[in-house]
Amino acid sequence: MKWSHAIKDYEHYLRIERGLSKNSIVNYNFDVIRLVKYLEDNNISTTPLSIEKNILQQFIYEIAKLVNARSQARIISGLKSFFNYLVFEDYRETNPMDLIESPKIGRKLPDTLSIEEIDIIIAEIDLITPEGERNRAIIETLYGCGLRVTELIELKLSNLFFDEGYISVTGKGDKMRFVPIAETTQKFIHIYTKEIRNHLTIQKGHEDTLFLNRRGKQLTRAMIFTIIKRLVEKSGIHKNISPHTFRHSFATHLLENGADLRAIQLMLGHESITTTEIYMHIDRSHLSEVINTFHPRR
Repeated sequence: MKWSHAIKDYEHYLRIERGLSKNSIVNYNFDVIRLVKYLEDNNISTTPLSIEKNILQQFIYEIAKLVNARSQARIISGLKSFFNYLVFEDYRETNPMDLIESPKIGRKLPDTLSIEEIDIIIAEIDLITPEGERNRAIIETLYGCGLRVTELIELKLSNLFFDEGYISVTGKGDKMRFVPIAETTQKFIHIYTKEIRNHLTIQKGHEDTLFLNRRGKQLTRAMIFTIIKRLVEKSGIHKNISPHTFRHSFATHLLENGADLRAIQLMLGHESITTTEIYMHIDRSHLSEVINTFHPRR
């Protein structure tokens, strides 16, 4: 079996059997492609069915010189998944990655923004420009609904159920969920759609896309990152801020204000509540307040 055939079959498995999103499939495949490039660069002749542990160990050793421990652990995890697939399909009897350990990494808590910092960032938006009204609606939607960046750019007009107070979101693995949307967020989307979007020349195939660029096409993930990066630089806030930071902040602020963890899990679209617990930066002082307020032995 050639590497190209194995990667193609693996991609099909990830899409059909596991129902992963395009971005997840690309990330899984990238780990295997990186291994293949290493083999080619070092003139190592082996196949997915014959490659042995010692070659993989050397590859991981070389990778460790280039990436941090977290990235190294992700690559090891990706390769284990690939060889597990080959074992599952009876192409191999054993997984050569089984005895290769990942580096120990501590739990990294994400940066969050305070309500005041979010207001400062939004205040830096130039509302005189058409893009300003769009960008305000984008940030209000990221923070107000806790969306992933891909969920945001793929949001459709037909996903908006404002009368019912919900939006329909397609998350990882093409799983749909309904997320409540506050009247404030609805207001900013209304302003954008009525005053800005209605005056764009919308390209074919993007008629239902909510957030558009000036050429009438769907925004890219990179563009959302760029918009937020520029606003954060102007605001003078010295934190590592990305679109995902608004999702973290959404969850954290809900928890701090007494929201149920299970409800937050459903809104974020996490399969496991453990993911929600790890995902959020939980203020220890808030946990103390919960005990002091609700426990009968307080």
